[in-house]
Amino acid sequence: MVLGQVKVDVKSNEITAIPELLKVLALHGCIVTIDAMGAQTAIAQQIIEQGGDYVLSLKGNQGNIHEDVAQLFDWTRQIDFKDIPHEYCQTIDSGHGRIEIRRHWLLEDVAHLIDVDRWPGLQRVGLVEAERRVNGQPPSLEQRYYLLSLDGGVDRFANAVRSHWGIENQVHWVLDVAFNEDASRIRKDHAPENLALIRHIALNLLRQDTSTKAGTKAKRLKAGWDNDYLLGILNT
Repeated sequence: MVLGQVKVDVKSNEITAIPELLKVLALHGCIVTIDAMGAQTAIAQQIIEQGGDYVLSLKGNQGNIHEDVAQLFDWTRQIDFKDIPHEYCQTIDSGHGRIEIRRHWLLEDVAHLIDVDRWPGLQRVGLVEAERRVNGQPPSLEQRYYLLSLDGGVDRFANAVRSHWGIENQVHWVLDVAFNEDASRIRKDHAPENLALIRHIALNLLRQDTSTKAGTKAKRLKAGWDNDYLLGILNT
């Protein structure tokens, strides 16, 4: 479900919008996952202060700590994690001619990482290695690194990462296909922000409906044809 949105200023980026969005959310007991742009020490501090935990993706824009984490995992894998406390799990998904294998590692010893004291609540670092095989083509391999304040082991880490990437399929992709959001030509004044909010509300309501076994696009079409069904959706 979409619980909130904040408009990104034209002359700014998500880094300034994320703290404003976090302020309106109840984070106590929740896991906050953010792409690499949002992996900022101030944002980590805010999440911890609001009672949540974070799983923050790392890329080169974090400079030294990204390089340090990558080197740490390279070294520990070379020695096969001998005498290094770690956790590991693997998941395999298949369908439509593709196989996706995700390998997850967690390391608990972060005391020697560069700038570790600047990251409030940091307890572990994680690595996800995603291998993708499609219709007999050469496999592709991608490695992603994470900072975590999270307890609960590698399975909880894997679920958090998987849920994060599921947003693309369950929200962004659906908004494009069912609501044609990406093709919208409405750009004047507050109209884009207002319509985005209306789409999110509509998506939430359609997702909660269990009276019709159909996709979001078909439910939306039915609501346009059948006033009784529409009233049932609005009264959910």
